[in-house]
Amino acid sequence: MIFKGFKFGMLLQLAVGPMCLLVFNTAADGGLAGGLTLMSAIALVDLTFIVLAGLGVGALLERNNVRKAVKLFGSLVLVLFGANMAAEAFGIGLLPNVRLFSAVGGGLFVTGLLLTASNPLTIIFWSGVFAAQIAENGYDRSQLCLFSLGCVLSTVAFLSLVAVLGTTVGRFLPDSVIKILNICVGCLIVYFGVRLFLRRETE
Repeated sequence: MIFKGFKFGMLLQLAVGPMCLLVFNTAADGGLAGGLTLMSAIALVDLTFIVLAGLGVGALLERNNVRKAVKLFGSLVLVLFGANMAAEAFGIGLLPNVRLFSAVGGGLFVTGLLLTASNPLTIIFWSGVFAAQIAENGYDRSQLCLFSLGCVLSTVAFLSLVAVLGTTVGRFLPDSVIKILNICVGCLIVYFGVRLFLRRETE
């Protein structure tokens, strides 16, 4: 069951998103420890979302008012952090107390938590996954727990590899290229935030 969950999770990882690129960029700019710190925050939020989905919280998030509120919150978080990241490449801090790459530690971990948790509607996705597994395969609670563990382990494995790759590549990249990467990833995060907001407008 763990292996099945791992395979399913790896398929999801192949749809490279902004957090994957952020882990790569963090490792390239701040070293392996920074990338692994960010990875641990992402995996923790993924685990939390999966647990909440298993507890049935997804049904609450399907309510229209709740969906709109969490999407608005998520879009604001993404836009603010993305814009701040791009601006920091020019030495400008839009969020003075948040330095994404200044040091490895609590600040980077909290940043990873906030950015990953900016789309709590992921819980609805996991609720659907669990419902499908129960319907198609007849999994019981213990099997779902092992399946979920495999999904989380896929996040840890994939993003750890991304962090190692970022560290290796970062050794050969000049500061100017790192700065460009910061801007690109920041703009990508802003794009995802805007897209999340526009999706809210059409519902």
